Amino acid sequence: MNPLTGKVDSIDEMIQLVKNTPELMSQVTYWHTIPPRDPMYDAFPPELHPILLAALKVKGIEGLYTHQAESFREAAAGHHVVTVTPTASGKTLCYNLPVLQEILNNDSARALYLFPTKALAQDQVSELQETVNRMGADIKTHTYDGDTPPTVRQAIRNAGHIVVTNPDMLHSAILPHHTKWVKLFENIKYIVIDEIHSYRGVFGSHVANVIRRLKRICRFYGSSPQFICASATIDNPQEHAERLIGEPVSLVNRNGAPAGEKHFVFYNPPVVNQQLGIRKSSVLETRKIAGMLLKQGVQTIVFARSRVRVELLLTYLQDLTKHELGTKSIRGYRGGYLPQLRREIERGLRSGEIRGVVSTNALELGIDIGQLQACVLNGYPGTIASTWQQSGRAGRRQESSITFLVASSNPLDQYMIQNPRYFIERPPEQARIHPDNLIILVDHVKCAAYELPFEEGEQFGGESLKDVLEFLTEEHILHLVKNRWYWMDQSFPAHDISLRSAAQENFVIVDMTNGTRVIGEVDRFSAPTMIHEEAIYIHEGIQFQVEKLDYEEKKAFVRQVNVDYFTDASMAVQLKVLHVHREVEEHGLHRNYGEVTLNAKPTIFKKIRLRTHENIGSGPIHLPEEELHTSSYWFTFSEQASAETSVNDMQFALLGLSNVLVHIAPLYLMCDPRDIRVVPQVRAIHNKLPTIFFYDSYPGGVGLSERLYDVHGELIAEAKRLISNCQCLSGCPACVGPIEEVGLMGKQLSLSLLRRLEVSQ
Repeated sequence: MNPLTGKVDSIDEMIQLVKNTPELMSQVTYWHTIPPRDPMYDAFPPELHPILLAALKVKGIEGLYTHQAESFREAAAGHHVVTVTPTASGKTLCYNLPVLQEILNNDSARALYLFPTKALAQDQVSELQETVNRMGADIKTHTYDGDTPPTVRQAIRNAGHIVVTNPDMLHSAILPHHTKWVKLFENIKYIVIDEIHSYRGVFGSHVANVIRRLKRICRFYGSSPQFICASATIDNPQEHAERLIGEPVSLVNRNGAPAGEKHFVFYNPPVVNQQLGIRKSSVLETRKIAGMLLKQGVQTIVFARSRVRVELLLTYLQDLTKHELGTKSIRGYRGGYLPQLRREIERGLRSGEIRGVVSTNALELGIDIGQLQACVLNGYPGTIASTWQQSGRAGRRQESSITFLVASSNPLDQYMIQNPRYFIERPPEQARIHPDNLIILVDHVKCAAYELPFEEGEQFGGESLKDVLEFLTEEHILHLVKNRWYWMDQSFPAHDISLRSAAQENFVIVDMTNGTRVIGEVDRFSAPTMIHEEAIYIHEGIQFQVEKLDYEEKKAFVRQVNVDYFTDASMAVQLKVLHVHREVEEHGLHRNYGEVTLNAKPTIFKKIRLRTHENIGSGPIHLPEEELHTSSYWFTFSEQASAETSVNDMQFALLGLSNVLVHIAPLYLMCDPRDIRVVPQVRAIHNKLPTIFFYDSYPGGVGLSERLYDVHGELIAEAKRLISNCQCLSGCPACVGPIEEVGLMGKQLSLSLLRRLEVSQ
């Protein structure tokens, strides 16, 4: 401890201070220490170009990490390759070395780099540019995105050796205008796809189709590029890369990079009501821990699972540290912030001017944000892979680091906090995509037909397209002439298709406090619950009230306010079965997977007081109903189970069981908890029996509910274990839900329903 400042001198002192603070340690359920890891080196490959070798040595690199050398060898042998190692392990060299080597040997060679976000692309271009400058070679590297000035675009198309972009730009600006990119497509040797673990769900399914279109255009120009992919740790990297690019790949996963000692602390907020199982708010406990770290001068990143929580925590932390640090040294970071503001925050973190940042998972990816020392996770991020990614943002340069996982009351968080070995010993989840989702596939067939006509018998990702092409011909979108399908519609298809969702159109937020300015945007599915009229929308710690939501024009008009509450909205959902694809009857249950249609309507919103989180009022929401056609997994209890239980008791039992299942389902899926939803029905419309439905919250589905159908047995066993082991008496937010939702007998009724299944086995 520094006697002059009263602050710790190092992160190791901070770790010791935490261990010597009984108030914190009494709530720590487990302290996991990962020892430092020494580097494992390999010699430089003998064929490495002398200019490239010299540039590496100037930077102080005297040898390659084992995974870097192996990636280079695989690429040099002509294989498609995926490298999978943790955050900050030097994956960039795995693709830069083969690409730069090829261009040094052949000046006409070209490469295309894809990053999931503009921020990552710009970050990587600066690093690549530094290497090129050290080499003194004439290798032109450019970012091509929405911010690239029109005057520069032509130069990039004609002379760019390495074009760095994102999938959205490839989809809407490069592939539809491929005739302007002849030089790139004729000479393309490598396609680099970084952060492939982020291409999952709807986004990944879209990107797999964009890559099908990219390969189709390359074939047209006579090139057959090699793919070099990189990923953070997931359970199925090789399978995922192969599904994404549609080619066999070689896997490199022997990490040779060093790492500092890492402390991972599982922290459960104190119980404030034993009988009801209610714990102190995880937001308030996160504020306490992050506030302590920041006041001690430790540069800290706080991750929260929702935009609302980011803004709440930002407000609390700026208030807590304003005298020591000033409000501008603690910033928020999330989707919906405009790009200029996000770049400014990234720079401030690198320079150390910003001491703390509160972020959604937007900062989970490998953007260079400098040398953070501590990470506080407000709630379990939803997947093991994301948790390690977020934790990896601290201690990136071989020094010690500390991560706190502050559990909320929801069942998944409580499961993780009470079963830390599960988290530590289990491999990360599998990344799942469904490129042949009909809605997504048809969209990209339209784009591909606009780019080049389809030939008779031509395949698109291994799928025969005859039915799709005939359907589009009937709709007068395509025109068949001599076994070729040509685009005939007036519109430009890529402009109307967003890769980030299966439904189009974001809502923009317009601030009317002083004049009018756009301050952010919200996706269509979140709009009814986030920006309904009278909602409190929080942006950069500032509260705005929604005065008018123009649903047709997709605009929310807001005005700055100063109130002591935030809002939370509820939806009413009706669900009908359309078609059953798979079914099985076993253990007193009828289990199905198929297609359903949902009608969802926002009903009321609650006003929740800041800091105490008590309910202080409510109001109605007047918005139209949304319809969703998607895939679902559901299971139905037998008529006997229905006959033995009153309708009221069955309602509480199903609701309690659903509350548990929807929270633990993400254990088996690499998805955001909001990607899969649950609807319990005491008398399902299609069979009049007690049924629990899980559904993908995207049109057409992306394969999540089918995966749950496959792991049904594990899901039910895990739910029973979690409810049985919970210390509460009648039910609580950590298991079946609070008593006011599931009644005084909710816990017993849910367990009784699960035990009845065992008797049937």
